[in-house]
Amino acid sequence: MKSKVSWAVLVGILLGCGGKNTSSNVQSPGSEKTTKTEVLEAGATALQNKTPVSNLEIYLNGFHFYNGQISGQMEAHHYCAKLNEDLTQCVIYDGNGKDAKIMGVEYIVSETLFKTLPSDEKKLWHTHRHEVKGGSLIAPGLPIVAEHELMETIVSTYGKTWHTWHTDQDIKLPMGSPALMMGFTKDGQLSPSLQDERDKRFGVSTAEKRQNRADIPAPTPQPGADSWQTGEIIQLPDRPQT
Repeated sequence: MKSKVSWAVLVGILLGCGGKNTSSNVQSPGSEKTTKTEVLEAGATALQNKTPVSNLEIYLNGFHFYNGQISGQMEAHHYCAKLNEDLTQCVIYDGNGKDAKIMGVEYIVSETLFKTLPSDEKKLWHTHRHEVKGGSLIAPGLPIVAEHELMETIVSTYGKTWHTWHTDQDIKLPMGSPALMMGFTKDGQLSPSLQDERDKRFGVSTAEKRQNRADIPAPTPQPGADSWQTGEIIQLPDRPQT
């Protein structure tokens, strides 16, 4: 029987591991920080309460693609806060160091909440079933037992993801319309080189993750999600093209 890891232990491990090995995709224009700015930042760090940000305790690394353009793929670093057992919110970065750019946001709901969404709303959401079972979604720094338990809670969830800064296209400022992103649903969709480069950087094996998660029950996806598979392509106008 697998041992269970409390969320307190999980959070403590997450805060201490799995960062600063992935640089941002772009170098943005702008002047270097002045001494005055650095002093103001130091004062803000010491004096201001940042409760919402400090609650981003869960770190997940995975991959997204542009809805309707599966060749437009990128790595995504998610820093997430569980609002309750059915709703999680994440800020998405293009790296995990000080130079990381905020690419967008992802909201994650349980299957129970997903079932309550209107039909048109469901089209914006994607499943996490294959990302978990296939091993491409990881929790950097977590021991394998703790990561397995975390993935058990994610496998049946649904995500809605919007990217607001397309640094994967070497766009150095947050220009263009937000883009609706999707998650992979079967083998052969994710670029092997993108996956292998990520695995090498984090010292993990997607294949071993897949094998370790073989015992996690794979729920049948609810109707309406992953709508791109049935030809429902939703995007805002003026999104930069790859």
